[in-house]
Amino acid sequence: MSPGIPWHTQRLAALDFESSDKDPQTARIVSCALILVGGSLPTDTRTWLVNPGIAQEPGAIAVHKLTDEYLAEHGAPAEQAVGEIAKSVAEVVASGVPLVGHNLGSYDLNLLNQECLRYSGDSLEGICRQPLTRVIDTMVIDKHAAPYRRRVSETQGPYQMRTSAEMYDLPWEEDKAHGAEYDALQSARVAYRIGAIAHTRPEDRPDWVQQLRNRRGPYDRFNDLTGIDVDELHRRQIRWAAEDAASYQAWLRDPQKSGAKHNPDAVIDGTWPLRPVGGEA
Repeated sequence: MSPGIPWHTQRLAALDFESSDKDPQTARIVSCALILVGGSLPTDTRTWLVNPGIAQEPGAIAVHKLTDEYLAEHGAPAEQAVGEIAKSVAEVVASGVPLVGHNLGSYDLNLLNQECLRYSGDSLEGICRQPLTRVIDTMVIDKHAAPYRRRVSETQGPYQMRTSAEMYDLPWEEDKAHGAEYDALQSARVAYRIGAIAHTRPEDRPDWVQQLRNRRGPYDRFNDLTGIDVDELHRRQIRWAAEDAASYQAWLRDPQKSGAKHNPDAVIDGTWPLRPVGGEA
């Protein structure tokens, strides 16, 4: 990262996967997009279609529309594709370009880590030959900057990709959504919009930001995203992710607050951006 230049205007590597199920411990990659954007340079897009070699969960197919039959015919063998993806991510990491994505540290990177272990016997950080220390997870920073946002509907969560995009005035094309390339680009755009708001004078920020009533403190939490580089932003996200997980765990264990979702033994792992192999999601 160039010194003195705000983190959101740097070159970013947007990463997104579509997969065979919701659990990064067991899911297989079926498509991937890695897109270098920003930094006043041309956009560079790499995509992969992957034959996972297993039957997908019906719910996953309903989301990304990539059937087992289509992937068997058009997808690259999983071992080959995972090797190529991991190598490309390692090149990005070695170059110092930050990885960006929505829910990147809770899902996508852990999915890739499991796939690396499955096919190469080495972890993602082992392949990168260094720890991941420059990750921007738009879900983590959005939750921190604008906590306790109300659900826009019963079916659309307050921090899912579409909601975050719409909150930051980005258009949303549902027919393109849940494709790795579209979602990767949207995550980079959300990161830019969040960073742009943070680097705007508080009195000039959008009305909805100024109207936020933060039960975690009276200050505007967008201020936590200013005056720092990507490395410091990464370190702060480690803390924010852990705090969010602890808060959710406490909520699940409280019968009065969680209602039908009450679980007195709930354990939410807040490790970010890579969870221990075999850890609970």
